This record gives sequence, C-alpha cells and structure tokens, in this order.
Amino acid sequence: MRLPRIIPLLAAAALAATTLSACGSSGTDDKPGGGDAAAAGFPRTVEHAMGKTEIKTKPKRVVALDTSFVDATLILDTPVVGYTDYRTINGRLPDYLGDDRTKYGAEAKSVGTLAEPNLEKIAELNPDLIVTAKVRHEKLYDQLSAIAPTIMSETTGATWKENIRMEAKALGAEDLAEKEISAYEQAAKTVGTAINAKANNPTVSVVRFVDGPTRLYQNASFSGIVLKDAGLKRPKSQDVAGFALEISPERIKDADADAIFVTTYADEKGQSAKTAAQFKANPLWKPLAPKVHDVPDLTWMTAVGLQGAWSILGDLAKTFDVPAPVKPE
Repeated sequence: MRLPRIIPLLAAAALAATTLSACGSSGTDDKPGGGDAAAAGFPRTVEHAMGKTEIKTKPKRVVALDTSFVDATLILDTPVVGYTDYRTINGRLPDYLGDDRTKYGAEAKSVGTLAEPNLEKIAELNPDLIVTAKVRHEKLYDQLSAIAPTIMSETTGATWKENIRMEAKALGAEDLAEKEISAYEQAAKTVGTAINAKANNPTVSVVRFVDGPTRLYQNASFSGIVLKDAGLKRPKSQDVAGFALEISPERIKDADADAIFVTTYADEKGQSAKTAAQFKANPLWKPLAPKVHDVPDLTWMTAVGLQGAWSILGDLAKTFDVPAPVKPE
C-alpha cells in the first residue's frame, strides 16, 4: 500500500472523528450500560501492548481487526462496524454470535483480510476505536492510530479473557466484562461438576485435523482453557502448559481418553478432511473410534471468546448428558 495515497484520507478521517467526538461529548449513550460520557469515566487513558492511548468519549463505532475482538466487542454490548476476513469469517459475521450479529453488528463491513487490512476502508467507517493484537498488526499501529484511537493486546489465544478486560477498559464496560466472564466461569464449573459426578472424572482429549500435522490441544489452547475452567481431566499428552502437540499417525494412541472431541478444519483444498480419513482408517484408531465425538471446528478452535466458550460447554453437556448451561440474559 502506498502511504502517500492514504495520508489525505487519514487526515480527513481524523478531522471527522474530532467533529464526531465534539458532537457526542455532551450527549448520552443510548446503548445498554451507557450513560453520560463523563460519568462513565471519559476521557480515559488505556495501557496496552503498544503503550498508552487516550480515549476521549465512550466508543460507539469499533473496528475489530482480529476475530476474537469482534466477539469481545459484541459481548460488551458495543457496535462493530468493521472486521477482517479470516478463514471462517468471510463477508459476514458467523452464526455462533447469535442475536448480537444483528443487534450490534448490523453495520459491520469487511475491511480486508487479517493479513492485509485496508486502511482506506477502515477510515471510511469513521471508527472511534480500533482494537487488534500486536502480534497481528504491530507494523500498522501508527497508521491505525492516525485514523482513530487504537489499542492492541500482546497476542490472542490463551490471553482471551485478559483481552476482553483490556477492551472493556477502553469501552467503559469493566463491570459488564466481569459480569460476563464470571457468568461463564460459574457455568463451566457447574457443567464440569455434573460431568465428573456422572462419568466418574473422565479424561477429555481434543484432536484437530488441519491442512498440516494433526494436533492435540493442551492446557494453554482456547479449548484447553475451557476444559480447565470446567475442572475436567486431560490425558497426559495434553495435561501440560503448552498450546498443542503435533502427532504423526504412529502416535494416534496419544489422543486416547475417555472422551475424544475431534474437529476438522475446512480448508479450501480439503486436505484436512483427507488427513482425518487417513487417521480414521488406521488400525490404531479403531479402539478410539467409539469414544470420538465430532464437534464444530469454528467454535472449538477459532471462536476464541466467550461466545465460543459457551458453545463448547453446550457440546460437553450434550455429550455427557448433563443439564445444558444457561446463559444469563
């Protein structure tokens, strides 16, 4: 992208953002949990992976450049106006986000891909907050900050709860973030306790077939964190503080557990499905097969946020035939 082309547009966007801030500074926020900007603690300064960012008024138009922050913004009752396409998000917000897709994502538009966000498209949306991760877009920080106040977490994945809390500080929604996280954590404990009582503390394995080496997901992965929150035991191969263990067909036994949850990534060439078929045809897979439960790759692997975590709890409850978790309204 040639920088000279974008500079005039960024300047115009910055001017528009200033005008919008001035217009909204004396009004009230009509979103749930809102109120007068000053009463909500604005202006405020948020510390994040790239330093400190001042946010003058409560954000009402967020561009989230990582899918986990799309989920975080919606769960915090804030409109998402821009997102990046990445694997399972392609031109529309996914169904697992539920009613929030239309309630807070009705205006959401793609602003390019995760690897190459389009700065011009972002500026055209007049956001008052941009949120992403340093590991994703560190090199774009200065250019994004010229469009709107920008905050970045250090990374994604294992830090998903802290990332929600970081964004909540920028939105003036700290109490809502804690309420949502606590409700999920309590539900996880309830589901896990019921499973352990009914199935005598079963071990739970997570296997993912991708267009590369097959993976067993460990405690520092998204699904691993959900299982840990539920208090469920893991097999030795996965009960470590890592992200994932890559295995060859000869190490299929490392996937064994009382319950084996399997996902298959839907890559364009179908390589993941071919790998899955090869594993399942292997004689070593035969004793594991009766314990296998196929679950959606989208919610177990890529939906790194509270919405995905609730979906995982629902799948666990259904598999072990215990009461489904009840998400508070």
